[in-house]
Amino acid sequence: MAGHSKWANIQHRKGRVDAARGKLWSKLSKAIIIAAQGGGGDPSSNFRLRKAIDDAKAISMPKDNISRAIKRGTGELGGDRVEEVVYEGYGPGGVAVMCEALTDNRNRTAPELRSIFSKLGGELGKTGCVSYLFDRKGLFVFDAESIDEEQLTEVVLENGAEDIEATDDGKLQVTCPPENYDGLDDALTAAELAAEMKQVSQVPQTTVDVDSDTGKKVLRLLEQLDDHDDIQTVSTNLNITDELLGD
Repeated sequence: MAGHSKWANIQHRKGRVDAARGKLWSKLSKAIIIAAQGGGGDPSSNFRLRKAIDDAKAISMPKDNISRAIKRGTGELGGDRVEEVVYEGYGPGGVAVMCEALTDNRNRTAPELRSIFSKLGGELGKTGCVSYLFDRKGLFVFDAESIDEEQLTEVVLENGAEDIEATDDGKLQVTCPPENYDGLDDALTAAELAAEMKQVSQVPQTTVDVDSDTGKKVLRLLEQLDDHDDIQTVSTNLNITDELLGD
């Protein structure tokens, strides 16, 4: 499971580049819409909305865009309803892939994802085909060299974390049940323990190894899926080694 943080960090770093191009605005607008749909437009009482707004502000999304997204979510502005959809499939070598999407048009999203899978040596599967290989978890990743591990361990274990694990790339990975994510995030913020990356996503129960050529093909598939405007997170059970990353 520790290897999952490598792909999560790749997505996070790529997100910063996308933010510079404004590419993330569409994704984060949908995150704001879905949060407002489910919990109302007041961020003080809607943690999911508050986080989505904070993420949007972090990439300098204009206030007007944020306001419009909130109003669309609460129904004050028109627009198709945004849905949360999970797509499952296989990458090259049979590697499992899960995509969490926010879409206002399933009839558009599914064929587009099917095309990406097909063109890059994979296959979009049926619901449930690989989800049994994953657990939905809250995930926080810290730089081991810049964090007080003893303090971090104490805070997370007292606030709903399941596990804290050192990875082979110098990170500390904390996981928790999804329902504990908000409280743990608040506790870490109060303790001034800043995560490099944090999200709720599908974490593989175990990882699988493939040869280098196959692994690089899987990474290309994951990157193309992550580029899709409707995709929020992409998860895989591929063991992402330094060799695959070109280190």
